[in-house]
Amino acid sequence: MGIRFILMVNKQGQTRLAQYYEWLTLEERRALEGEIVRKCLARNEQQCSFVEQRNYKIVYRRYASLFFLVGVDNDENELAILEFIHLLVETMDRHFGNVCELDIMFHLEKAHFMLEEMVMNGCIVETSKANILTPVQLLEKT
Repeated sequence: MGIRFILMVNKQGQTRLAQYYEWLTLEERRALEGEIVRKCLARNEQQCSFVEQRNYKIVYRRYASLFFLVGVDNDENELAILEFIHLLVETMDRHFGNVCELDIMFHLEKAHFMLEEMVMNGCIVETSKANILTPVQLLEKT
């Protein structure tokens, strides 16, 4: 299993979306998110987008007011995860039209649904934007 968790966080460090692919208690999740968010948000733009925390490798990227953080195994390819983050943002951009924090907050179920179409049990299973968005658009028609 490659991806352990995906977080979307605003510039103030508030979690807007969290998806875990391994079991952690609520207290463990809260502590882990706090550590990772503080560490990533404290870094400047000149530093690389990879951080090691506990037994995870964190790959993150900032788009507008949102930080996308992905926790992976230590043997996972960081550049592939950066591409995945970019694909996720492009997919959400195509659906929401320039995705922002409010889109995630007001359409949390759609954001989770897109993520579930892309990642299953910590493995990336779909990379086609059209295939990801088709079920979302079908849900909107009903």
